[in-house]
Amino acid sequence: MTPRFRFDRQLLPRFVLMAVLVSVFAVSGCSRIKGMFKDEDANEGLPVETLYNKGHESMIDGNWSRAVETYKRLVAQYPYGSYTEQALVETAYAQFKMGSNDEAISSIDRFLRTYPTHRNTAYMYYLRGLVNSSRDTVFLQKVWKLDASRRDLATPMQAHNDFSIVTSRYPNSRYATDARERMQALRNMFARHEMEASLYYLRRGAYVAAANRAKYLVETYPQTQFQNDAVAVMGEAYTQLGNKTLADDARRVLQLNEPSHPWLSGDWPDYPSKFRKLNPFAGEKSALDNN
Repeated sequence: MTPRFRFDRQLLPRFVLMAVLVSVFAVSGCSRIKGMFKDEDANEGLPVETLYNKGHESMIDGNWSRAVETYKRLVAQYPYGSYTEQALVETAYAQFKMGSNDEAISSIDRFLRTYPTHRNTAYMYYLRGLVNSSRDTVFLQKVWKLDASRRDLATPMQAHNDFSIVTSRYPNSRYATDARERMQALRNMFARHEMEASLYYLRRGAYVAAANRAKYLVETYPQTQFQNDAVAVMGEAYTQLGNKTLADDARRVLQLNEPSHPWLSGDWPDYPSKFRKLNPFAGEKSALDNN
């Protein structure tokens, strides 16, 4: 016969007491655990000046992600005011330093749309130029020394436009001089891109295409470091085409501007060895690197 469990009524108060104690400890324990994981640096409800100072201190320490987080909270809580304006500026810079280029461009464009006549407008165009200049600079380009002129030039072109805005609209700003220097470096990159194309055509016997590309370089990017090389390409292409008049004109111009250019002595272009392509660690090189 199965024994039956007999409930002792005298034990009921003990069970009730134990249940109450368990509930109390459970509630207090949850509160303690919640307190352990509570963010002591939470920015909710802080005054705008305090928030800005916290973000600025993070900027000084180079803690870009913390600065962006603090400034975003500031902008969300206080969408207008001088602190908000400065927080937007510093947010864009912090995102640039983090390598978050798309986010930086978004922040800059938002600022320019909202405050088109702000005193920091020139700086924001300059910063957008810096971001676009390095937007496509990936890890492999830094490590393997890949030639940036052989990559897509859309963002460098945009960077050139940004710097051009700085120099044309704000010629007396503190950023204008550096913007001009960066524009010249970008123009050299664009000129090298055209030179690589013209040398490619020249090597494959497409002499008309090589001459046209070199002529485009001279007309579009004058006074760059590859201008004389472009003249040499035209001279070589016209020589191969049998156009003695144009070839002699190119030779005369090159003798005037760079009498030591190796094409005048028949030693250019000096293309890299084909065996170099078999070495995966050799990196990129062209006839321009053998000058």
